[in-house]
Amino acid sequence: MSNQRKSTTEPNKTIYQIRLDGHLNPQWTDWFDGLTITLEDNGETLLTGPVVDQSALHGLLKKVRDLGVPLLSVVRIDADHADGLDGNP
Repeated sequence: MSNQRKSTTEPNKTIYQIRLDGHLNPQWTDWFDGLTITLEDNGETLLTGPVVDQSALHGLLKKVRDLGVPLLSVVRIDADHADGLDGNP
């Protein structure tokens, strides 16, 4: 018997939160592959949503770079804890 554990998180169910310095206009939602854009009171923008794989994540980070917006953090949220996380309070 193997000691390998099967991951319960499918690749297309991985949720990421990308925090940016400054506010983005919500019109950028399509450019950021449908991620939810939340403008926070502290002047930061939170991009939240599913990312298919690491390649897609790198593509999103390249878009942030291309905009010239400072990247503050990237956080992976387990699918088990993502229920109700839509980027809105």
